[in-house]
Amino acid sequence: MNKGLLGKLGMDSKMALGYFGVLLFMMGDGLELGWLSSYLIDNGLSVQQSALLFSVYGFAVAVAAWLSGVLAEVLGPKKVMTLGLILFVTGTVVFLTVGIPTMNLAVMIPTYSLRGLGYPLFAYSFLVWLTYHAPVERLGTAVGWFWVSFAGGLNVLGAYYSSFALPYLGEMKTLWSALIFVAIGSVLAIFLNKDDGSNRKVFESKAAMFKYISKGITIAFERPKVGIGGIVRTINTAGAYGLVVFLPAFMMDVGFTRTEWLQIYGALWTSNVIFNLIWGIVGDRVGWRNTVMWFGGIGCSVFIMGLYYVPHTFGPNYLATMAVAICFGACVAAFVPLSALIPSLAPENRGAAMSILNLGAGLSTFLGPAIVGIFIGTVGTLGVLWIYSGLYVFSSILMIFVTLPKKENATAKAADIAITQ
Repeated sequence: MNKGLLGKLGMDSKMALGYFGVLLFMMGDGLELGWLSSYLIDNGLSVQQSALLFSVYGFAVAVAAWLSGVLAEVLGPKKVMTLGLILFVTGTVVFLTVGIPTMNLAVMIPTYSLRGLGYPLFAYSFLVWLTYHAPVERLGTAVGWFWVSFAGGLNVLGAYYSSFALPYLGEMKTLWSALIFVAIGSVLAIFLNKDDGSNRKVFESKAAMFKYISKGITIAFERPKVGIGGIVRTINTAGAYGLVVFLPAFMMDVGFTRTEWLQIYGALWTSNVIFNLIWGIVGDRVGWRNTVMWFGGIGCSVFIMGLYYVPHTFGPNYLATMAVAICFGACVAAFVPLSALIPSLAPENRGAAMSILNLGAGLSTFLGPAIVGIFIGTVGTLGVLWIYSGLYVFSSILMIFVTLPKKENATAKAADIAITQ
């Protein structure tokens, strides 16, 4: 680890360009998240067709997220990131030249899904690269910087860019401009990043290689703590993804304007980006497990309920509701040390362990909205939020069982003390 400014920030200079590359790539990927569905509905798709398009996209994200870890070890991170780039660009070009102009779902679904396959292969393979490169005593900080780059591009900068670009470029040109960010990000992360990324495993035969790929699932049973970590990761962002389905209507019924709600939601994710790094640093000091258990699980369970009770009690109090959203976003970020803890449970198979974690990240895009779809009609807004809150408490209980072996625990600065005593 270098001792200059980047070293003091916990970022190795060899990987610094990679972080910035991920930020730009995810900015290109996420610039349409807040408005594409409504645009497609306004231009010919039904709500059900739009929901189908994004559901299949989410499934592609989950599959690619799972495969990214083991493929990064089989092929090497750079090759998998390049594959992700190719899939993303191919899907985007056909989606924009044929899919949207014709509004033909037979074209739109597979091509938009290629985008869903592309970004996890790119971003999560870089995360696997980090888990091999970063020293274990700074691994929490290293993955914290990754999630700053990932979420900052996907949820913050992409959205803000669109808010400025759409009035001037229009929807189609804004979508095309995604390729500019993706191209620059890919050059930085794949070709200019100084570490050579030579962490791939060597296999005696193709059979051995495919057996190892299957370990991206079997390791969850061989190492149950890794499987538990995958469940916790699924719960992590389920609430955040589910909120956008039903909470805006509640907030506007309370008295907030659409603009105020969007600002509150933007503050949630801005806080999340900032605390992705903070919790990585905290986790290296007070313990990865403790950070996830107390600040992540318990914190999220409390503040997600605040998103109902504060506006319900005080009305459209902009500052109070924004403060709760900021706290919830910060607590969602407190699950970041999972990306250091889980691969440390299987040091000889870090890629496979990360595949389970990445699968959880992908599945959260299903779990959050699915809970809304199943329960909103019977238990309403408050009931759905209580379900999320209960899941977050459950994730904290599960973390009790996710402990490092003594050897790794000592290397990781004897993390699990103080708070649980």
